[in-house]
Amino acid sequence: MLEMKKIRAITMDLDDTLWPVWPVMTRAENALSNWLAAHAPQTAALMLQADRRLALRHQVQKNRPDIGLDLGTLRREMIRLALQLHAEDTALVEPAYQVFIAERMRVDLFVEVRPALVWLAARYPLVAISNGNADPHLVGIGEHFHAAFSAQEFGVGKPDPRIFHAAAAAAGVQAHEVLHVGDDAEMDVLGGLNAGMQTVWVNRVQREWVHEAQPHAKVRNLRQLCALLQR
Repeated sequence: MLEMKKIRAITMDLDDTLWPVWPVMTRAENALSNWLAAHAPQTAALMLQADRRLALRHQVQKNRPDIGLDLGTLRREMIRLALQLHAEDTALVEPAYQVFIAERMRVDLFVEVRPALVWLAARYPLVAISNGNADPHLVGIGEHFHAAFSAQEFGVGKPDPRIFHAAAAAAGVQAHEVLHVGDDAEMDVLGGLNAGMQTVWVNRVQREWVHEAQPHAKVRNLRQLCALLQR
């Protein structure tokens, strides 16, 4: 059970907690391939194939272990490698990446998210924690967040306790005074618990909980989260 009196700040995941991420990624991949079709058609054909993109990703990660969690650099190097494989112009890397990332930031929030964020932000400092590269300001919800942490900028990602603790510090509270909210059982719930936080699992698709450690609460959406915090 949640200990309501202890909660002084809320940290929150982004992808699949505030919006469905796979439609976003599919649109971004398609936008990139469509743009490349006019400038580097052989590369465009390669980038449309999910298995070939995965092979490119693995090759870049093997060649450039220094990239680590920097998804922007990883994506740029995937585009560069694909262009090189077809002897097409590598000067296209940056404009191609800008097409991709612009679409990556165009998200469709779950229907209850915006009013829920308004309600929550009026009562608690909100801090975003994401292993992805979505930016709350660029997706149009930045005004609700006190701070935001991404794995690629911070250097480590969830479930590492350090990114949770940094988010707590940014909110001006201790970890045990934070409620972490997210959809991923391992990254969000177990990660938050290990960092000393209370946790809420956002389970929109009625998955089964399979871990011994338990979240403090389970909700289907952020509307239920707000109702829970009013008790």
